[in-house]
Amino acid sequence: MSALTINRTADVIAGEINAIKGQARQAILVSSVEIGCRLVEAKEVVPHGEWMAWLEHNVDYSQSTANNLMQIYREYGESQALGSLSYTKALALLSVPAEERDQFLTENDVEAMSARELQKTIKEKQQLEERLQQSERVALEIGARAQSLEVELKHLTGELEKAKLIGRPDDIQRLETELAEARTRVKELEAKHVDVPAVVERVPPELERELEDLRRKAAQSNGVEAARFRVCFEALTRAFQDVLTALDVVPDEDARSKFRGAVSGLISKMQERL
Repeated sequence: MSALTINRTADVIAGEINAIKGQARQAILVSSVEIGCRLVEAKEVVPHGEWMAWLEHNVDYSQSTANNLMQIYREYGESQALGSLSYTKALALLSVPAEERDQFLTENDVEAMSARELQKTIKEKQQLEERLQQSERVALEIGARAQSLEVELKHLTGELEKAKLIGRPDDIQRLETELAEARTRVKELEAKHVDVPAVVERVPPELERELEDLRRKAAQSNGVEAARFRVCFEALTRAFQDVLTALDVVPDEDARSKFRGAVSGLISKMQERL
């Protein structure tokens, strides 16, 4: 017995404790899935309007707790990808869309994160997606305005040609003024941009050369369609620079590496669409 005691070092004991903690976390999550399954079953048979009272009197759950447990079951009941995640982490992952969850787990060492670190990572991911969606909305708005201007330019040009053929000086002067104003609005649309913070981490020289080459090719095109493309392309470039800026201020190198992986995954998807 004494020999066994001597061999049980502090590291061995710590390893056993951590193993038990992992087993406990997994047991809690499995139990949560099982409870969620039975709550879903119960909700189908409890009379309408009596659900909250049934929860309080029979299982001492609030409606929000019951909803979390049922969602845990619906999302993870058949999943094998959770490993030894805690209930708190599994709950946090519910805010990641189901179709993106496997990729998120692949790109991030979720098991090594604390629950707070995981929540922060998910929040930053959502904020980045919101900014990208905002840029897309702005691009769509600019595109719609560009199409409207194109129709207006064609109409004014046609009316001006008719006025010149018939010889109506007053109409010619008015239409030329309106046409000039419409062309000014086209130029303003080309110059429109979304303000972003100053770039801390610069775009790599080789990428900057590629971007400049694309800008030059885009500038060689004429028409409203070309203006729409140039505006959208510049918005995309600024959004990418904004991402680089955000990466530069992440203090943890591991987290920065994971975020770079997420950006690389998005770029790969964009390349597939192209």
